[in-house]
Amino acid sequence: MSKLPRLIEALLDPQCYPERPEKVELVQTQMSFIFLAGRYVYKIKKSVNLGYLDYTTLEKRRFFCEQELRLNRRLCRAAYLAVVSVVEEGEQIRVEEEGQPIEYAVKMKRLPQERMMDVLLSQGGVTLPMVGEVAQRLANFHNTAETNREIAVFGRLDVISQNCDENFAQTEKYIGRSISRTSYERIKRYTDDFIERNAGLFDKRVADGRIRDCHGDLHAAHVCFADGICIYDCIEFNDRFRYCDVASEIAFLAMDIDHYQQPALSRHLVDGYIALSRDEDLLKLLNFYKCYRAYVRGKVESFKLDDPYISEEEKAKVLAVARSYFQLAESYI
Repeated sequence: MSKLPRLIEALLDPQCYPERPEKVELVQTQMSFIFLAGRYVYKIKKSVNLGYLDYTTLEKRRFFCEQELRLNRRLCRAAYLAVVSVVEEGEQIRVEEEGQPIEYAVKMKRLPQERMMDVLLSQGGVTLPMVGEVAQRLANFHNTAETNREIAVFGRLDVISQNCDENFAQTEKYIGRSISRTSYERIKRYTDDFIERNAGLFDKRVADGRIRDCHGDLHAAHVCFADGICIYDCIEFNDRFRYCDVASEIAFLAMDIDHYQQPALSRHLVDGYIALSRDEDLLKLLNFYKCYRAYVRGKVESFKLDDPYISEEEKAKVLAVARSYFQLAESYI
């Protein structure tokens, strides 16, 4: 594991923060350093270019922090507080103080970990009424989410094909590591065949206005049963991943509930959403998008295997998770 950047090491000191928390914990994703500091969370974007996102300059990181704040307030207004500056005073790093910014962070109210949907699913603590409330929230959100000619383009067959082809291209390097050659080829063949056979259905989804500015990363870890229901951490870094068919979004969460081996809850989410949205065609796309979304989860977990800041012990856990999602993707064929 590589040594953490100096700034990140410094931000582990509680004295850097205006609230002076008792301790600061660091959590990492492929794209961010996340500091759990008492009642608040500060999220700093890594200076990386992953092809589908580019955070390599300070101005870009500031822009995408502002995008994250704006977009996430749609489904989790109470938690997203501000974009704040990180400044350096002599040898001391300070957050939320006057001075020339050397970095930016999204400041959030810390959500209760024990109320996260993934945690509750693993404990058997999610009920049918809770899932029904999530379906209601998402149906209302999608009904009012922006759609226009530019957004609708992302539901076209060529864009769907591009997204799928990109998935397979980006996971070739993990064949024999997190996914077998046989599974890779079987999922790819299924995907290509489904797209070819259902061109008319994809066109109808565009015509029916089902392509919306969605959340884009709707899995169980991003749903919190606090402050009502807080659905957070949407995709801000690439519009192409957020502009999607609402069927893809519902399939994402339904797939992730399947991952926790709760098929009755998964069905209830889908059935509840269809009843509220009157989107009967969603069922024709459900397994295709479940497969697609499970594959994306396997891919994103696999990417972490190349992160120099993640320990080998953690990578062993990541590998197991990646494999489980690729296996789930294949189960939908």
